[in-house]
Amino acid sequence: MPAENVPVAGHLDDDDYPAYTMGRAADLLGTTPAFLRAIGEAELITPLRSDGGHRRYSRRQLRIAARARELVDQGTPIEAACRIVSLEDQLDEERRRNQDMRRRLDEHGPDI
Repeated sequence: MPAENVPVAGHLDDDDYPAYTMGRAADLLGTTPAFLRAIGEAELITPLRSDGGHRRYSRRQLRIAARARELVDQGTPIEAACRIVSLEDQLDEERRRNQDMRRRLDEHGPDI
């Protein structure tokens, strides 16, 4: 059971819950554990560790890894793929923030 003593079933909808072992994550992505270690070393994703020290991945991390793998499969070096995915993520976040600010301005006017 996880450290916080919450049943795993309580995390079924949590994209950030580290539910996948390295082997299972690699199988789902159609890649190798070495690829997952490499993108971890490049700091694209940081897997959580089980009490025994084993890497555990969330669904969100698997989506990020899948995007990196797509770029690598197209011939992009892994370091460059990790940087591209990181920049794409930053751009998406800024777009969300911009959209939120525009919504708030529309609701409240320039006085916020």
